[in-house]
Formats: sequence, structure tokens, C-alpha cells
Amino acid sequence: MIDEAKQSDNTTQQTNEESTTVLEDNRQAEAVAVASDSEVNPTAAQPTESPAAEASEPESVDQAQTEVAQAATTDESPTEDDSKIIETIKQENEALKAQLEERTQQCDSFKSQYIRIAADFENFRKRSAKEKEDLEHQVKGNTITELLSVVDNFERARTQIKPQNDGEMSIHKSYQGVYKQLVDSLKRLGVAAMRPEGKEFDPNLHEAVMREPTDEYPEGVVIEQLMRGYFLGERVLRHAMVKVAAAAEPQETSEAQKSAEAEN
Repeated sequence: MIDEAKQSDNTTQQTNEESTTVLEDNRQAEAVAVASDSEVNPTAAQPTESPAAEASEPESVDQAQTEVAQAATTDESPTEDDSKIIETIKQENEALKAQLEERTQQCDSFKSQYIRIAADFENFRKRSAKEKEDLEHQVKGNTITELLSVVDNFERARTQIKPQNDGEMSIHKSYQGVYKQLVDSLKRLGVAAMRPEGKEFDPNLHEAVMREPTDEYPEGVVIEQLMRGYFLGERVLRHAMVKVAAAAEPQETSEAQKSAEAEN
């Protein structure tokens, strides 16, 4: 009995070992087949996704896009507080623009006032300088005019006095020296004598006191200067008193008068 039990155990153990060997052979064969398939078609070796996963991927993308759009819509739509802030900023901007325009107008006004004041000051400066120059010229002219009568007396004495001896000649030379010194002083002050003889009569420079008919000079020409005229700078200090040439009387009239007188 014991022997039969041992024999049955050995048989069972041998059967199990054979079945195990068969299973291992099948696994090795399947592994070899899979390896050969992967070498032939690499894509076939890659794990494939299940259809359920492929179907769920588009749905997740659409859901993400929808969420982003909702977030963007939420961000773009201003809230009530944002609208109030924007309205306040607009009002402040308008107020600043109005203030800037007001300041610009004030600046333009100040600039115009400055230009007018500067122009008035420049005119005042020129007018003051001109008035000062005129006043100095008037004072100088009045003073020199009083001295011209002395110069006239010296000139009359020079033309009328004829020294007869050495004593008179000495006196003549002495006062002529004083006359020359006075004339030189007047020249240094800007006084210049007129020379109107032989020139056309000019009422701005000359004062006609006599008219003389003559054939030697054209009508209206100054023949003689009776009192000397003077310039002070470019202005007339004293007009020259002159004798002006007039047209000569016709000879026929004189002969007719003589014949009329002879008949009478």
C-alpha cells in the first residue's frame, strides 16, 4: 500500500512538472511572437489608448476653452466700481484740461502785457533821450544865439575900421585875435556859418530882406548876405538875412517912359 501511494505521488508530481513546463513554453512562445511583431511594426508595440480616453480628450479641451472664454468675459466686463473710477478719472481729466486752458490764456495775456510794457518802455527811453537831446540843443542854441551879436559886432568892426597907424593896427589885431578865438570856440561847439551867396533862395535857411533887379544873377538867387546865418549841428541856429536877385526891368518900358516925358 505504501508503495502504491508513493507511486501515485510521484506520478502526480511528474504531471505537475510537465504542466508547468508546458506553461513556461507557451509564455516564451508568446514573448517571442510579441518581440517579432514589435520589430516588424513599431507602432504596434506602442500601447494604444482606449477609445474611452480618446473620446474624453475633446470634451476636456472644449471645457477648458469655455472656461477661458468665461474668464475673459468676466475680466472685460467692468464692474460698477470700475465704472465709477473711470468716470472720476474722466472728470479729473476734463478739469485738468480746463485748468490748463485757463493757465495758457493767462500766460498769453501776461506775455502780451510784457510785450506792451517792453514796447512802452522802449518808446519812453527813446522819447526821453530825444527830449534830453532837444533840451540840451535848445539850451546850447539860446546861449550861442546871445553870443552871435558879439560876433556880428566884431565883423562890422573888421569891415568898417581901417587902421591908419601902428597903434590902430595893434588895436585892430588884438580885437581880431579875440574874434578869432571866439569863432574857434563856436566851431568846437558845432556852430558853422552859412555861405548863401550865389545859391538859390531857400526859405528854410534864408530870410529875404531885399530884392534887387539885376542881369548878373538869375531871379531868386542870393546876391548878398546882410547878416550871417549859422547852423548848430544839422539844425538852423539863425536864418541868414539876404538880398535876392529879381528880374531886370525891360528896357523898352524905360524908353517909352522917356519918350512920353519928352513929349510932355
